[in-house]
Amino acid sequence: MDPGQQSSRGDRGPEEGLVYLPTITEGAAWAIFASPLVAFALNAAAVRHYPRQAAYLTILAVAVSFALSLWALDSSIEADGVDLGFGGHELLSVGPLAVNAGITLDGLTAIMLVVVTGVSLLVQIYSTAYMAGDDGYARYFAFMALFTASMIGLVIADSLVVIFAFWELVGLCSFLLIGFWFQRPAAVTAARKAFLVTRLGDLGFLAAILLIWNETGTLDVAEITDVALAGAIGSTVLTWFTLGIFAGAAGKSAQFPLHVWLPDAMEGPTPVSALIHAATMVVAGVYLVARLFPIFQTDGDVMQVVAGVGAFTALFAASMALVMTDLKRVLAYSTISQLGYMMLALGSGAFVAAIFHLFTHAFFKALLFLGSGSVNHATGTFDMREMGGLRRIMPITYWTFLLGGLSLSGFFAGFFSKDEILSAAWDENRAWFYVALATVGMTAFYTFRAIWLTFGGHYRGSAGSHDAGAHHAHLAESPLAMALPLAILAVPAVLAGFVNFPEHALGDLLHGALPAGVEEHHFEFRWGIAAPSLVVAAAGIGLAWALYRKGNASIAVPSILAPAQRLLENRYYVDRLYEDVIVGRLFYGLGGGALQLFDRYIVDAAFDWVAAAARRVGSVGRAVQSGQLQLYGAVAFAGLAVMMIAYTLAVNP
Repeated sequence: MDPGQQSSRGDRGPEEGLVYLPTITEGAAWAIFASPLVAFALNAAAVRHYPRQAAYLTILAVAVSFALSLWALDSSIEADGVDLGFGGHELLSVGPLAVNAGITLDGLTAIMLVVVTGVSLLVQIYSTAYMAGDDGYARYFAFMALFTASMIGLVIADSLVVIFAFWELVGLCSFLLIGFWFQRPAAVTAARKAFLVTRLGDLGFLAAILLIWNETGTLDVAEITDVALAGAIGSTVLTWFTLGIFAGAAGKSAQFPLHVWLPDAMEGPTPVSALIHAATMVVAGVYLVARLFPIFQTDGDVMQVVAGVGAFTALFAASMALVMTDLKRVLAYSTISQLGYMMLALGSGAFVAAIFHLFTHAFFKALLFLGSGSVNHATGTFDMREMGGLRRIMPITYWTFLLGGLSLSGFFAGFFSKDEILSAAWDENRAWFYVALATVGMTAFYTFRAIWLTFGGHYRGSAGSHDAGAHHAHLAESPLAMALPLAILAVPAVLAGFVNFPEHALGDLLHGALPAGVEEHHFEFRWGIAAPSLVVAAAGIGLAWALYRKGNASIAVPSILAPAQRLLENRYYVDRLYEDVIVGRLFYGLGGGALQLFDRYIVDAAFDWVAAAARRVGSVGRAVQSGQLQLYGAVAFAGLAVMMIAYTLAVNP
């Protein structure tokens, strides 16, 4: 395909009564990515000493990207979701390896662009008030602009190696933003943990890229997909390729056992948490599996692995959220759980359901995180034991948080997308369905436990002590710059589910992103699945209301349940296992011992050998240095004779 040439598009013209914009141009498509990237460069180089201008520039840049993303979505809808992307421009060519940078612009890309840029725009606006007065204000907005640009680049890339480059850049940005308050040891530790744990998964991703390039000679996603669907790649290669891709996705999307970094990532500023959890880093893994869904579908065993890991992670993370006392950690574990739902959907063949849930989750999860930041802005803490009684003091925060909580619990927008996942699980594997159904009840319980502890009863804390970055804690509603994004996000948190119900508009758009012949789970609404889900969710809410409606921060746990509570509070001791056993004993113990042996028997031995050789040479030299003049003269004469003979032979051969 020639650079700049569009690949394909639907043949239909504008339907009667509908007005479509002209198809998006290549320059406009690239500008979606370039706009926040330019903002980062200017913030870093030109206006870093002007924090207010840095914020305005980032907001303007992301707003431009959002507007262009809507144009891209309009063009994709007109083309029925078929790829409108632009051919690759050569970046690098070394022997048989050619790296091209092109744009994929199908229904999946268009939806992701709107989610990433839309949520990012609201987060940037919110941040102007939340981060006000912070010494790193301009630096913060520079990093956020780069973070947004990196995720956009990942979404639009049509080459695996370019996706991987932006994949790593997203990881770097998360490291910089999680550790933004680098003066705090906990933030530095959390940033390092996130960076290292996700790198473990990335090794699998990189190995998969090398494997498929060696097998096919191409890194273009569409070409690899076509070759795989044509049966030209061996089943063993496809198995290892998809497992490697899933390893990378599991790291980014915090799936068991690589989930441990995400709860600690709460050490970063709350708007960063909102962006990471709703629209950037953690959804990158789900997006990657969705982008390669046709290839995954060729191996049923790998699909079982994806679904099984997703189902287990959903239940596993939800159980830990039941006992957390930190509001952001409750939301963090809920994110891990919801990402598990998405992986369960993909593994069950429900491509549309997974992206539908990603779409709805982005809005209500961003709303909940920004709502927690609003609470922190007023109280100076995320500890729910020091909250309470905020319903009347912060009505906007309360009502929007309540709407987001209902959506997370399986009502409003969350009901429609979650129901599609449950339906797919029921058809694929009944055990996964019951695991997902149990997770629904847990989700509703921990969500409303958090709501009652935060907003119910009487205020139990003091607004005097507060975290770094919130230098203005006082019991009052948040300013307009923070309240407005909450109000805006509350609308899609309630209504976003209707984009795919009762008409399957989202599904029709996403189907255009799948090659011909690739089938995915067809959803049909069934009260036999929806009704139990609603009952279980209502039961979870009812139990939370009975226990915590008065804001009781501490509930006496029956002694028989005390061991289970300790297990959950210690997060199943997985972190301790990693830190004490794997890192402490295996890495530092065995690894350190191996390095010590290497140092002693290889490095030290080499130096000892050199020293011994020098001593032996010195011994020979000492034997020659006898102090007898006649010996010195004889040696000199012999040497001169040898040189003269050699010269004579060289001149007269």
